[in-house]
Amino acid sequence: MESLVRGGTRWRRFAVVMVPSVAATAAIGVALAQGALAASFSVSGQQFKVGAKTLHGEGFEQYGALDVKHDGKYVPVAVSAFTDATITGLCQSVVIPTPLGDVTLKLTAGPDADHAVTASNLYIDLDQLDANAEFHDINIGVAAGAKNQPGPGIKSGDNTDAGSFAQTAKSADLTDVRQTAWATSAGTFKLSGLSMHVGWGSGSKVECY
Repeated sequence: MESLVRGGTRWRRFAVVMVPSVAATAAIGVALAQGALAASFSVSGQQFKVGAKTLHGEGFEQYGALDVKHDGKYVPVAVSAFTDATITGLCQSVVIPTPLGDVTLKLTAGPDADHAVTASNLYIDLDQLDANAEFHDINIGVAAGAKNQPGPGIKSGDNTDAGSFAQTAKSADLTDVRQTAWATSAGTFKLSGLSMHVGWGSGSKVECY
């Protein structure tokens, strides 16, 4: 496992947009390159898009990990975790190739603040994120899973080494969120105003963006 991580220069290109510090993103990339991070749980190998108008999270934590696709290849991700999250304007879409053409599954929920999406112990394995972000009482460079830090801790099933590079914040506010993710999990996930649509095609007209 370690030889696979150390042997490829592609890990050094890993960066996370959510972090408001170039040094912080570089440190996660170095940890991956040095084999400090082990593999997380298996994922389907299908990315999906997630968008949101606003995301307010209490107890934020972020650390690097590797997800494993069904073909055995490793995917570098940043695991962004929130103890509690409130989301408006949530959209999630995934494109599924078929012999007859692309099919897009699209979910929307949380149309406004009075009907927001709420989640507890929310974990998002992402490899790209664009947003406007504000962090409160942020600590960059803390040990992953460290005690007396905000955030829900390392996700159950992640083999990320406790003590590797991470960052935490008491709370975080993000707006105009666009991200690509490999997996999402939560202890509870309440979707107010849920709507689902399945149709032919792909691209910005039928996906979230």
